Formats: sequence, structure tokens, C-alpha cells
Amino acid sequence: MHVQLPDGSQKEVPENATVADVAAAIGKGLAKAAIAGKIDGKVVDLSAKVPDGAKVEIVTPKSETGVDTIRHSTAHLMAHAVQELFPGTQVTIGPVIENGFYYDFATDRPFTEDDLRRIEEKMAEIAKRDVPVQREEWTREQAISTFDKIGEKYKVEIIQSIPGDETLSVYRQGEWFDLCRGPHVPSTGKLGAFKLMSVAGAYWRGDSRNQMLQRIYGTAWADQKELDEYLKRTEEAKARDHRRLGKELDLFHFHPFAPGAAFWTPKGTTVYQTLSQYMRELALANGYVEVKTPLLFNKGLWEISGHWGKYKENMFLVLDSETKEHDFSLKPMNCPSHFLYYGMKRHSYRDLPLRLHTQDVLHRNEASGTLSGLTRVRQFAQDDAHIFCVENQVPDEVARFVGLLDQVYRSVGLEYTAKFSTRPPVRIGTDELWDRAEALLKKALDALGRPYEIKEGEGAFYGPKIDFDVSDSIGRKWQLGTIQLDYNAPERFDLQYVGEDNTEHRPAVLHRAIYGSFERFIAILIEHFAGAFPFWLAPVQATVLSLSEKFVDYAEEVAGKLRAGGIRVEVDRSNEKLGAKIRTAQLEKIPWMLVVGEKEATSGTVSLRKRTGGDQGSVGVGELVQHAIELIRTRSLTL
Repeated sequence: MHVQLPDGSQKEVPENATVADVAAAIGKGLAKAAIAGKIDGKVVDLSAKVPDGAKVEIVTPKSETGVDTIRHSTAHLMAHAVQELFPGTQVTIGPVIENGFYYDFATDRPFTEDDLRRIEEKMAEIAKRDVPVQREEWTREQAISTFDKIGEKYKVEIIQSIPGDETLSVYRQGEWFDLCRGPHVPSTGKLGAFKLMSVAGAYWRGDSRNQMLQRIYGTAWADQKELDEYLKRTEEAKARDHRRLGKELDLFHFHPFAPGAAFWTPKGTTVYQTLSQYMRELALANGYVEVKTPLLFNKGLWEISGHWGKYKENMFLVLDSETKEHDFSLKPMNCPSHFLYYGMKRHSYRDLPLRLHTQDVLHRNEASGTLSGLTRVRQFAQDDAHIFCVENQVPDEVARFVGLLDQVYRSVGLEYTAKFSTRPPVRIGTDELWDRAEALLKKALDALGRPYEIKEGEGAFYGPKIDFDVSDSIGRKWQLGTIQLDYNAPERFDLQYVGEDNTEHRPAVLHRAIYGSFERFIAILIEHFAGAFPFWLAPVQATVLSLSEKFVDYAEEVAGKLRAGGIRVEVDRSNEKLGAKIRTAQLEKIPWMLVVGEKEATSGTVSLRKRTGGDQGSVGVGELVQHAIELIRTRSLTL
């Protein structure tokens, strides 16, 4: 029989050939490197049988799919090691996550750092044994009976939650086995470049009412070199952690009385408001109008939008004093309120596109265990906007948005890649609406002529979307911008516009954001710049350092001229020596240090030192002000 290869060629293979047989037919080198395969796009084990005429791709460790397979298999390797070392420990779930994996364990004793070392050593021992990994299919009854007999109550609960018609697969390595969809590497000898990173508590099913489990995090890579590079990046990330830098640079704080809500200091507020005003300026220049809508809504709104049924557990509910029921909620997103606002007026096709921009405060009831600095909060704001337009205006609006996104990300030195996400399994709306929305959004994306990745099934529950992942200065990816096409909201909210034919039509709705949330965006920027913001964004842009008390008055005069030009400046009035003042300014990551003494006071100049580049020589104050104004106007990354 024949199979198709990724390059379009065909290969003859024996009847009932497996993916491993196809790899061997292509070449011995590929067969040795193979760890999994794809049959017609579906990732499978090497032992999977290949249908005649199928398209087959061999998965190797260096590919994205290969790394995911390695991590998935290393999670099993870790669980195997844990149960060999600590009999009676129950395994629950062990998914692949970004840069690694974790497994949750039910145990009577917490794992220690010494335990992690022992587990890692046992993992290396099992990997060295090169234990074969085999897939088995079990009946539902067999699986429940087997796991129940060995005391794995969590696994029994998982099996009982799986739909009755779904095939159950179990992966076995030696005597150890676990329920899993797979795929996995063919043997433990294919693993080896791994490290256990940390242990933490985690509630079963993420519910604080359930038992606390022990979660072990690990990372795994194709080879030792990639692992070492990742560990180096991890150390760099620790040094850039926005939670540490936020405290050191006095940008924000948190208090237990307001979990998940930031207290912004004057410096932090300056960064926040600078970004906010920047987005307002861009929105105004691109035809947006800013609106504010209520923060509290009756459940009737959320029932129309679909959030009351699908998102209620993530909303902060408020008691109605009359009904004594929690029939109100703080808004977790702006979309439904914008739909209400649009529906309050009659619109003509001449009014469209209508671009509504909002920066209102939002609240989401995130579990306390998931809160993390500014990256996961309960109170936040977004640079949120919704574009109501005629269907044929969608491609132009997508292009306009991407141009805006280019400008913003360029101003903070972030590069990005695009992803197109299609309909998820759980969604609202008819297949006909989804077909139209996906086709039109993809057409708009294709018209841009830029590469993008397709993410099947990862769209919003109301429509397909284009997401933008940025890469920071140490190579980490963050999902930030998004634009989503929604045909369902106009139907659910009965939104209309009067067309050229004088009859009513449904508008298309585009949901879009560039920062995402201000809080998370600022966290990313703190880590991206390691706290050393570009001049235009720095909370303090310059500090004037007098050589002695005699020149403090001149220092204040210089500062006054800079403030008049819109520059954020401070004067260091301390009695410290110049070297100590410079060190303080460097630790505070202030872009410019302006040294003044007798020579500068006489000539009306300053001696300019930059955060990077050191002493720049003598500069006239007027010239300096104009240079600073230009850096701010152009949102330059240079100092």
C-alpha cells in the first residue's frame, strides 16, 4: 500500500504498516529519531496502524509536537518514579504546560526539596532502563475495577466523568500504568533532558472545597543543550520578576484586604496613565469614540449574552436587596454593555463603522490560588474596543487594527506572531454563522500577507479570533492582542442598522484589544525591560544631581525648565557625594542623570549622563528639553 509524505510524494509500505514502519521505509536515521507520528494531522504513537493512502508525518524531538510528546511522556516518568519511591501515593492528572509539565499527587505528606532530588534521580534510573511504553485499550468497567482495586479513587472519578461512548486508553511502562489519551514516546530511553522545578499545593479540580494535592512542576526538552538554555532563561526571568521589581522600583503593592487588586504608587500610576493616554490618543486618531458604561448589571444582561450560564462562576455576584437573590454582577468584560449602548440608538449604514473604546474597571472572580502579581488579578482594566460595521468593512477594519497593533508593539520593542483560532466544541450560534465568520476573518487575515498559525477549536465561544503572541527580550511568549469576529451578539441582542436599501440588517461586531489588560501588559513590560523603561514611559525621566548645596537652586531651575516641557524630573537634594547619587539613580533605573556644578550654572548647561552609555558631555538645557520632547513624541526606545 502507499502513504503520502509531507512533501507531497508517496511511499510504498507493507500492509498493516505502523508509523514506525513508515519511518523505517523513509530512512534508518529518521526511524531512530522518531518518537511519534501524525496520521492525516492527528498525533499518534509510533505503533499506530496507517490506513492506505493516509498522509503520514514523522514526529522527531526537535519539533513542537515532538517536544510536547516528550513532556507528556516525562510527566508519566515522574509519576512512575513517585509511586516507586512513595507507595500509596495516588496520581491524578499530569498535563503538558508551557515549557514543561506537572502532575498532581494525593499524599499524606508534603514533598520536600530533598524529595524532588530523589524523584529526579529515580526518573533518570527508569529512563536508563529503556522501559517500553505500550498503549492498551480498556473497557470502562475494566478501568474502574482496576484503578479501584489499587486505591486510585481520583482516577476512578475521572473515568466516571468521561462520556460512556469514549474509548479509554491506558499507557503502561513496565508494571506501572496510567489512564491517558497519549501519544507517548515508544520507550523511556527516549527521555533524559529533564529537571524538576518546584512543588506547590493545588486543590483537586481547582476547587478549594476539595482536598489539597501536591503539584510537582517539571520541564523537559529535546536535549541537554536546550534544557540548559531554558534553565539559564529561567534564572534571567527570576531576576526580572515584575513582583520583585515592582516593589524595588516602588510601582505597585498588594494588600490582603483587597486580594487580586493592585495599589498603584505615584510612579506606577504614571506608567499606567502614560499607557492609558497613549491608547486614547491612538484611538482618537483612528476614529474611535470613548464611552463609559455601568459597572453593575442585572443578570438579565448576562442571560442574553450567554455569560450567566457559561461564565457565572467567574463573576462577582451582588445581592439584590429586594429579591434577596444574587441577581446582579460586577461586569467581567465590556462587550455586553457596548451592545446595550449600540442598541439605544437607531443606526444607518452611513454611521458605520462605529468604533467604541472603553477603559472601565472590570472584575473577575479568579480562584485565590491562581492570583499572581499583576499577571492574574481580580480587578483590572482593558484597552477594550468594539467595532460595529457592515460585513464588507471587516477586512479593512482588521487591517486598520493590525496597523495600530504594529505601532504600539514597536514602541515597546515587542515582536509578535499571529494565530487564527476556529470554533470551539462548546459555543453559541449556528454552524452557518460560524462558517460565515470563519471564512470572512480568514480572508481578512490572508489579505495582510503575513504568516500565521491555525489553532483549531480555540476560538471564543461566540466567534473566531486572531490572537497575537509577543516575544519579550529573553524569548518568552505572551498572548496579548486579539481581534474577534462576532455574528452571534448582534443576533442575541437584536442589533440593527438601516442599509442603503432602507431595510434593517445585522451589523458585524469586532472585539479587539492590544494591551489586553493594563495590569498584565505592565507586568510584561517590567520584565521585558527589567524595569528599565524607555524614556517616554519611565515614571521619572530625569534626575538633577547637584555637586553641592551651592548649586541646588540651579538644579531646581533646570528641573523647572524640563517640567515646563512636559518632562518628569526630580532633584536629588541629598548631601551624598556625586558617586552615591549616580548609584541611586542607576538603581532606580532613571534614564537621564543631569549633573550640575559651578561650570554648568555659569554656562546654563548640564552634564548629561545616560542610564546606558555613561557621560555624554555638556548639553544646553534648551537643547536637552527639545531632545526629550522628541523622544516622548516618537515613543523612541533609545535614550
